[in-house]
Formats: sequence, C-alpha cells, structure tokens
Amino acid sequence: MSVDIGNRLRHVRLAHNLSQRELAKRAGVTNSTISLIESNASNPSVGALKRILDGIPIGLAEFFSFEPEKPRKAFYAADELVEIGKGPISYRQIGDNLFGRSLQILKECYQPGADTGKVPLVHEGEEGGIVLSGRLEVTVDDERRVLGPGDAYYFESRRPHRFRCVGPVPCEVISACTPPTF
Repeated sequence: MSVDIGNRLRHVRLAHNLSQRELAKRAGVTNSTISLIESNASNPSVGALKRILDGIPIGLAEFFSFEPEKPRKAFYAADELVEIGKGPISYRQIGDNLFGRSLQILKECYQPGADTGKVPLVHEGEEGGIVLSGRLEVTVDDERRVLGPGDAYYFESRRPHRFRCVGPVPCEVISACTPPTF
C-alpha cells in the first residue's frame, strides 16, 4: 500500500489553517522542506515527519489513520480559486483539497519578467498548458520556445523545465498536471 504523504501533509496543514512558512517555523525546518514534501519531491524520515507533525500538532498515528473526505464539489466561482503562488507568479488552483485527486488544474499569471527560477523544475508526472494572453518562454531540457496566445505545451515533468514571462504584459496560462505535485 502506498501512502501519499505529500498530499496528506498539505491536507492536514490546511485543515489547521497553517501556511507552509508557519509550519516550517514551528517545526524548525526550512520552507523548502515543507514544499518538497508536499509536492512529493522529498520523502521525509519518520523522525523528520514527526518533528513537522509536532508543529501542527498531530501525532503520527492520527496522521496515518485519518481518511479525509474526497472533494465532491464540481463547480467553482472565480473567487473560490485558491492562491498557492507568491510574488510575481500567481497560481490559482481549482479546489483547496486535492487529497485523493489525480489532477491539479491551475490558472497561472506571470508578471513581466517573472521566472520560475534559474534551477529547472523536475518532478514526477505530466503537465500541459495553454497560453491565454501574453508571451511565455518555456524551456524543456535544452529546447526553448516562446509561446503566445493559443500556443500550448505538454511534457513529462521529470524533464527539467522552466517558465518565464517575456514581453511587457502579464502572461496568463491554464495548466494541468498529474499527479498533483505543486
């Protein structure tokens, strides 16, 4: 049996109204540690997971025994999208609880010059998106393209990738990834 520790931790953290930053502070770990665990890019040791859960607080037994209800909501108003980004990149997610879900859908907005970082992103799964407005430079492995409205991308997420808004106006994208890894 496989346990999705990342989505389980995200669900518990959000249920306790904690930001990743606040939980990291309480647990004495970095923000990136919480982010990597929640995106299933890092699998914590039992000791590390216990320290993090102590910051909520919740015990290991309770963490592994609860079974949250799967979301049944089918429709979301624009103001119900959950902001999970920060700074010059906005990621508005459909649904606040992705526990047990296989797909994550985002409305992304990159301000001019916004960049996902010099270090390429790498994670399990697949992702794709369609540019609605503006221009987005997408780099996958050693291939780079500038996409405009109506252009799209789709690739295996384990390939190193990076996104950057080019041009003087914000870039809006609708994207999806499976499994939810952001």
